[in-house]
Amino acid sequence: MQRTTANALLLVTGAIWGMGFVAQSTAMDAIGPVFFTGVRFLAAAIAVAPLALWEMRRARAAGSPPLTGRQWRSFALLGCLLFASLAAQQIGLLTTTVTNSGFLTGTYVVLVPVIAVLALREFPHPVVWPAAAMTLGGIWLLSGGALSGLTEGDWWTLLCAFIWACHVIALGRFVRGAPRPFTLAFTQFVVCGLIGCAIAPFIEPVSLDLIVAAAPEIAFAGIVSGGVAFTIQAVAQRHTTAPQAAIFMSTEAPFAALFGALLLAERIPAIGIIGCALIFAAILAVELVPMVRPARQGTAHEP
Repeated sequence: MQRTTANALLLVTGAIWGMGFVAQSTAMDAIGPVFFTGVRFLAAAIAVAPLALWEMRRARAAGSPPLTGRQWRSFALLGCLLFASLAAQQIGLLTTTVTNSGFLTGTYVVLVPVIAVLALREFPHPVVWPAAAMTLGGIWLLSGGALSGLTEGDWWTLLCAFIWACHVIALGRFVRGAPRPFTLAFTQFVVCGLIGCAIAPFIEPVSLDLIVAAAPEIAFAGIVSGGVAFTIQAVAQRHTTAPQAAIFMSTEAPFAALFGALLLAERIPAIGIIGCALIFAAILAVELVPMVRPARQGTAHEP
C-alpha cells in the first residue's frame, strides 16, 4: 500500500471517529463511561473476529510462522493503552465541556512527534512540526478560540491525549513488525473490552438495562467507530509514520463539528470554519511537501 493511500484511509478513520463522537456524547445520558468503553469494544471485537479468523487461516495455509509471545504481549499492551485513553476521555466528558474536550484531546497531534523524538529518537519530516502546530491551531479555532478554566475533567482529557499519543506511536511500531493487522485489532479490542467490563462494577452501575438503553450508541461506537475505524488505523499505519497518522486522524475534530451540525443542529461559527481550513491545509502540507522536498537521509524517518 502506498503512503498516499494509507493517509487517505486515516482520513476516513478521522471522519468515522468524528461521527462517533456524537454517539459517545449522547451515550453518557444512559450508561457510565467505563462500562460503555468495555461493552463497545467487546462489540468491536465481535465485529472484527471473522477478519481475524480469516487472517489466521490464511497465514496458516501460507506456512507463515505463528505469532510470538512478544507479539501477543505487544497486542495486549495496545489494548491496555486503548482502554486507558478512551476511558479517560469518557470520564472527562462527565465534567468538562465538549469544546474543551475537543481541543485538549487534539493536543496529541503535537505530543506524538515530541514523544517520538524524546523517547525513540525518531525524527519526522520537518514539515510535520509546522503542520502539527497548524492542526492544533485549527482545533483551537474550531473549539471557539476559547478555553474555560481547567476542571478535573480537563485534566482527565489531557491524560487521554498523552496516552493516545503513546498508543499511536506504539501501534506504528508494533504493526510494522506484525503481518496480521486484523489479529492485532481483535486482540486489542478484547483486552480493552474485558478491562472495562471488569472494572466497571466497582465504580459505576452495571446492568443489562443500561446496555439496552444505550444500544444504538454502543452499536455505532462499537462496530463502526471501533471495529471498522480502529481496524483501518491498524492496517493504514503499517505504511505511514506516527506523526503523519496523528495529523490525518485529527480530522476527527472538524468531522465531529460537521456531524454535530447535521445530526444535532449545532452551528459552526465562522472562526470554526477557518479552523477546519487550517487543519486541511496542514494535511495537504504533510502529503505534498515530502513529495517535493524529501527529508534528508539520517534526519527523518519518512517512507
